[in-house]
Amino acid sequence: MQATTILNIILVIISLDYLFNLILGLLNYNSFDKSIPKNLKGIYDEKEYINSQEYNKSNFRFDLFTSTINFLALFCIFKFCLLGVLDSLLRNYSPENEISLSLLFFASIFFINDIMLIPFQLYKIFVIEEKFGFNKMNLKTFIVDKFKSYILVLILGGILLSILLILIMLYPSNFWIYFWIVISLFTVFINMFYTSLIVPLFNKLIPLESGDLSDKINSYAKKVNFPLTNIFVINGSKRSSKANAYFSGLGRAKKIVLFDTLIKNHTDDELVSVLAHEVGHYKKNHVYFNLIISIIISGIMLFILSKFLFNSQVSYALGGSISFRHFEIFAFSIIYTPISTFLGILMNIKSRKNEFEADNYACKTFNKESLITALKKLSKDNLINLTPHPFYVFINYSHPPLHTRIEAMKNS
Repeated sequence: MQATTILNIILVIISLDYLFNLILGLLNYNSFDKSIPKNLKGIYDEKEYINSQEYNKSNFRFDLFTSTINFLALFCIFKFCLLGVLDSLLRNYSPENEISLSLLFFASIFFINDIMLIPFQLYKIFVIEEKFGFNKMNLKTFIVDKFKSYILVLILGGILLSILLILIMLYPSNFWIYFWIVISLFTVFINMFYTSLIVPLFNKLIPLESGDLSDKINSYAKKVNFPLTNIFVINGSKRSSKANAYFSGLGRAKKIVLFDTLIKNHTDDELVSVLAHEVGHYKKNHVYFNLIISIIISGIMLFILSKFLFNSQVSYALGGSISFRHFEIFAFSIIYTPISTFLGILMNIKSRKNEFEADNYACKTFNKESLITALKKLSKDNLINLTPHPFYVFINYSHPPLHTRIEAMKNS
């Protein structure tokens, strides 16, 4: 396949991806003004509902603007072979070593892209989120978070990318198998220790204090034979008033994390019902299933990448004067987009099914009404869109819309 054909394919994929998401977004935007579903009546009064609609509309307009800028920038980068220009500049400062050049190439793209995004991120946090009462972050926290993120990306991303490039050089035909093993071990490690090692870099995690809530949680855990020793409270209010809870870890390393904002706004029974939902994910083996599927998808991606490398026409298509792996990897990340989208849809279908199963488990083992009330409060406090377009839900939602979850619970 000639370089011109490859470039045209990349430009078509970028354009179709933008148009597809634009149509999805417009469909969803037109659903914001629908009336609240009958089983959600009472969540908002009229003024509050108008406020929630305006929040979702503001986010859509902002996302439309940023996605359009991103599309135009990416289109121009490929159309005018700007990656080739970057590659030529970097060769003046990098040793004549493909691995060093590739690492510098990807690091430059990461930092250029992130620096360009900073004004949009600041607007999102300090204008939109501030306007609707969510933002609790100050500029110092934003800057510190940025530097910590950069360090993590440089260390973890640099190590993984170096291993990939070395394996490509040493084992051109079978590198994907060896790197699949590496990335699988890394995925398991992150799943086990993310909350212990990564989260504390950004937030404080403290064990849940003894008291009525702790007693109720431990009583429930004993009832369903769930070995619960690690319940933590995270200071999510440091950055946002939005609330959440999540389950992480595997085996003895598993943890349940409750946001302090969640504890502040919910009764003990509501909190236990949320925890029961998270326990449901564990009991139904969703955590392990998702981990296995993630590893399988990584293998599929790496196998396809192995068939894409060592093609000098790809480098020429991106403006390179010589075949380098970083051109081919970057082009692959774009061409893989339709496959990634398709796999993402399948994962979302399974994820929504998992949420129904976890809800059902919580209803059967604790209190149906408490979970329904908790979910309604969460939706109200986070200004969740209560009337998403069905096709938008099908493509993008990992959780079912609230009205369908409640309907399923009432019928269970």
